[in-house]
Amino acid sequence: MARPKILSGFLTVGAWTLASRVLGFVRDIMIAAALGTGPVAEAFLIAFSLPNMFRRFFGEGTLNPAFVPMFSRKLEVEGHKAAENFARDALSGLGFFLIIFTVIAQVFMPLLVLAMASGFVADDRFDLTVLFGRIAFPYILFIAIAALLSGVLNATGRFMAAAAAPVLLNILFISAMSIAIWAGYDVGLTLAWTIPVAGIAQMVLVWVAVKRAGFNLTPRRPHLTPELKKLAILAGPAALAGGVVQVNLLVGRQVASFFDGAIAWLSYADRLYQLPLGVVGIAIGVVLLPDLTRRINAGDGAGGREVLSRAGELALALTVPASVALILVALPLVSVLFERGAFNSDDSAKTALAVAIYGMGLPAFVLQKVLQPVYFARENTRTPFHFALVAMGVNVVLAIGLSYLLNMFFPGAGYLGAAIATSTAGWVMTLLLWRGARRMGEDARFDKRFWSRLWRIGAASWMMGAVLMGAAIFLTPMLGMAGLRYLALAILISVGIGAYFAFGHLFKAFRISEFKAAMRR
Repeated sequence: MARPKILSGFLTVGAWTLASRVLGFVRDIMIAAALGTGPVAEAFLIAFSLPNMFRRFFGEGTLNPAFVPMFSRKLEVEGHKAAENFARDALSGLGFFLIIFTVIAQVFMPLLVLAMASGFVADDRFDLTVLFGRIAFPYILFIAIAALLSGVLNATGRFMAAAAAPVLLNILFISAMSIAIWAGYDVGLTLAWTIPVAGIAQMVLVWVAVKRAGFNLTPRRPHLTPELKKLAILAGPAALAGGVVQVNLLVGRQVASFFDGAIAWLSYADRLYQLPLGVVGIAIGVVLLPDLTRRINAGDGAGGREVLSRAGELALALTVPASVALILVALPLVSVLFERGAFNSDDSAKTALAVAIYGMGLPAFVLQKVLQPVYFARENTRTPFHFALVAMGVNVVLAIGLSYLLNMFFPGAGYLGAAIATSTAGWVMTLLLWRGARRMGEDARFDKRFWSRLWRIGAASWMMGAVLMGAAIFLTPMLGMAGLRYLALAILISVGIGAYFAFGHLFKAFRISEFKAAMRR
């Protein structure tokens, strides 16, 4: 298992991320029931994805790999005041840039929507998405500032506030939607206005936490310092890599926009596989980067390899069984969680197919979060960018090509090309990151224990899958009954967890005592 510091941080980030994702499920269940997969739902999902797309481009996707190592090194070498000044300069520069960017985006919102979903042009979804997009887009300013403030907290080993901030987003969504449904307000407009309000709430939460941590980061007039120039040089490839990821998502949405309901199917499927990815992969990536940076700065190569290997081991021990479950029992999961109101059985079947395909790529997505800090801790943001370009090429070719082929032989199934391309590109990116890390030396490689436990984790997961399939067949009548389906799903999940831990212990994929010790710590 991972070392205590990694585990305590992982449990903090993972627990809050789990809370956020569970509330996100509640949010999406309510949206699916109220709006189904109709034009308002698709317009909102695209509008919400616009600031989120640029958040990953300018926010944590850029700031974590570039800002956190620089801030950590400045804090350790030059002290608190120098690190605080650097963070204030970065905050002021980022805020100034994003205010201008937000104004420009408001003017050119129709072009942004066209780039995201050109299939909307022929109907009312286009104008509705432009309206929702203009309301929602200022979210990027608040959430990007929150991401930088979160980087300060993560670099100093304080993970709780940054991890808890996304919970606010979903609480506000659920509350606003409940009020809108009760009062008879327009649900789509209510959701759109909630987005920037939630961004302000998240920013305020982490700002207060940073102040309590002893950093006064009030904005000042932006000016380009030597440190900011270096940050821009490091952040450039990271931002471009984030842009590559967004191109992949953009291609997927473009493909989906030509199939009625497909954007909603893929969005709800994305929500399911993002649960384990967020709880495990993102949590480990957030905690691992500052720890690896400190060890590399201290010349502790053996310690770095130990932390990397145990982080990878923990990530796969929790992710591979989730992947198997998403592949084998996707339909019961989707039907119980989403099938109600305007979301019907056909929507469940179409969403479940996408869930199973995303499940095949889940271990790759998580391993990327483990392997990328190996590069970022060494201030190497260029190599992951080059790998991302290769993965983008794979994604674009497969998404467009398979959408035509699948629709030709299986009419209506073309939207699955986007999901297949995403998972395949994820594995390509992971293999490139792993091969590149091996060339850095022993301290950037997984150790023998990791490889020994890898096949054991896989065997335990697929044995669990066999048990899950049998349990799903046995519980089929209950899963179809409105009054019992939640109980049936709870039983199914409990059986899967029990089976996995039993087989994992039997195959020595892990020791139960290690998980108990981790929870105690």
